Amino acid sequence: MSEGTMQRREQPERAKRLTRVLVCAAAVPVMLVAAGCSSDSGSDDGDGGGKAASASASASPSPTVQAAAYRTLPEACGVLTKKTLKELAPKAKSGKEGSSDDVASRASCSWSSLDNNGVKGSQFRWLNVSLLRFESDTTRGPGDKLAEEYYDKQVREVRATPGAKSLSAQALTGTGDEATAVRYDLKKKEGTFKQQTVVARVENVVVTLDYNGAGLAGDKTPDADALMADAKKAAKEAVLSVTRANGPGAASGSPSAPASGAPSASASGKS
Repeated sequence: MSEGTMQRREQPERAKRLTRVLVCAAAVPVMLVAAGCSSDSGSDDGDGGGKAASASASASPSPTVQAAAYRTLPEACGVLTKKTLKELAPKAKSGKEGSSDDVASRASCSWSSLDNNGVKGSQFRWLNVSLLRFESDTTRGPGDKLAEEYYDKQVREVRATPGAKSLSAQALTGTGDEATAVRYDLKKKEGTFKQQTVVARVENVVVTLDYNGAGLAGDKTPDADALMADAKKAAKEAVLSVTRANGPGAASGSPSAPASGAPSASASGKS
């Protein structure tokens, strides 16, 4: 084969190889550009989103609420004077403190008195004082408003007592910020009990005082008006004890203070 013939055959082969090299060289920049655009776009989105979220979080103010006026409760068995206890529960030896896992927020005490006159019958008296304090809460609201809601609920529940007869209710003045006295008759197997309940609210504390009496074994039924007068007097004393336990100026509270949770259940009880 002549040298000219060999050169003519090699030329097409070299042309094909050169074409392949040029095509590959042209493809490389396109791939690099595409990869670079994709990387820059992702980086911008991530940084922008993070900065925006951080700015939004730092701009949000911390929620605050007016601090509750009263921060503690008095000892439940000490809210009434010895004189008052002698008048309302003369045969009670001592008060029975109710169970509580936080006596600064929830406390109660009860006294049971039985004046046994043998065949002439007996006079029974039962007295109970319950105290419930509400803290301000950034979600639920100020303590006094929470106490007001509970006060309304407590009054409704007393007025809806099952089996209550001759029920009546009246608003009281001079006993905390608001107070309601409810009276009714409740028949039991031992006799007819005259029930008196006073529910009062002072700032962020609700006081519930239950007082009932009955003549047993044939003794006469006690006078409901006299029992109610005693219950009102005792309720005023209990409210005053709450105020004194928190010291002078406690009702002013402190402005715009963060607060925690509040009790949700009643500590009151009835005989």
